[in-house]
Amino acid sequence: MSRWCSNQLSYVPAIKAADITNRRRQMQAICVQSSHASRTRGVYCAAKFPIPAIIIKHMLKFTLHKTSGGARRGTLELNHGKVETPVFQPVGTYGSVKAMSPHELHDIKAQIILGNTFHLWLRPGLDIIEKFGGLHQFIGWDKPILTDSGGFQVFSLGALNKITEEGVTFQSPVNGDKLFLSPEKSMEIQKVLNSDIVMIFDECTPGQVDHATAAKSMRMSLRWAERSRRAFDELKNPNALFGIVQGNLYKDLRQESLDGLMQIGFDGIAIGGLSVGEPKPEMYRMLTELKDMLPAEKPHYLMGVGTPEDLVHGVANGIDMFDCVMPTRNARNGWLFTQWGDLKIKNARYKDDKKPLDEQCECYACRHFSRAYLHHLHRTGEILGARLNTIHNLHYYQVLMQEMRDAIDADQFEDWKAGFQERRARGVN
Repeated sequence: MSRWCSNQLSYVPAIKAADITNRRRQMQAICVQSSHASRTRGVYCAAKFPIPAIIIKHMLKFTLHKTSGGARRGTLELNHGKVETPVFQPVGTYGSVKAMSPHELHDIKAQIILGNTFHLWLRPGLDIIEKFGGLHQFIGWDKPILTDSGGFQVFSLGALNKITEEGVTFQSPVNGDKLFLSPEKSMEIQKVLNSDIVMIFDECTPGQVDHATAAKSMRMSLRWAERSRRAFDELKNPNALFGIVQGNLYKDLRQESLDGLMQIGFDGIAIGGLSVGEPKPEMYRMLTELKDMLPAEKPHYLMGVGTPEDLVHGVANGIDMFDCVMPTRNARNGWLFTQWGDLKIKNARYKDDKKPLDEQCECYACRHFSRAYLHHLHRTGEILGARLNTIHNLHYYQVLMQEMRDAIDADQFEDWKAGFQERRARGVN
């Protein structure tokens, strides 16, 4: 049988051999099936994948300190340090947050960054990263790292991939080689990367598909979740493993997915399949519906989201973790975030503007340079412009998260949220 340890939030196999035997017998006899699954003949059978007799202590402790409305204030304890939540994770696709050094990430108070399993597997490759002892040593970053499973990138290749129950066969976008990625291979790659938080391998559906298509995809993702869990344990990975709730925009499928993940046992729960082309009101509706489903004792991670308004809406609905390329990508395109709304630095109105981007911002760009200079750098294509813009945007996102943490601590989140919305709607002077 399984157990929950009091000093951690991890699911671990029981210690006694007799208990393991009983667990195997139970899993041979019982299929995990949600109430909705019985009505739709959709069954997720855990018996197909026997639980390995491996004892692992996964390094994750999540402490929920306080709530304010639906917003949550907590702390994640990982192998490479603590993370105060809610938190935004800058994206470092190839092990580098674009235009930022690790020192600059420290300066803006980034607590954790995201690496991309798929891209790091292709370049520089596992052999090189393994020689350095993992991704932290390779990139010179001493704080926590989360890695995605590679699933989203593989499925985004479209016609270049072939999906089966075993995994995904695809053509490498780098050199055209035929490659295969499965739950087991994803866990193997992420073990070499030694990321603090590992994501299961799942299938990603487009923004809007019919119920039958979403159900079929979600149930295969559950089977892949079980395989990810088993492979993770067999590899004796000492880090944390998160499950991913799928089900598109259908509440019943999201509930079925969550039920299956909870039965398998994961350190945290992520929400996948949102912000992939669906209308914004639909994403917000699904977040509101998921709020009361998610387990309070586990961290909640909304993948690939988003704008400042998205982050605030997510926190209001119980989300603890976010990641998105938006602040870095927009920075390189001259789109800057401020407390008073967004600023497009390429616009001619800023060519002789002596003010900083935001007079109340303490980032390096705002403390040292004018809008006019940043406008000039962008217009001339200078690399420094992209760097300063990125420093500003990521600093803004980190300050935004700190303000939300402070508001939750003071039990004033709704008041803070109203002020945030009022300021953002005012517009930049």
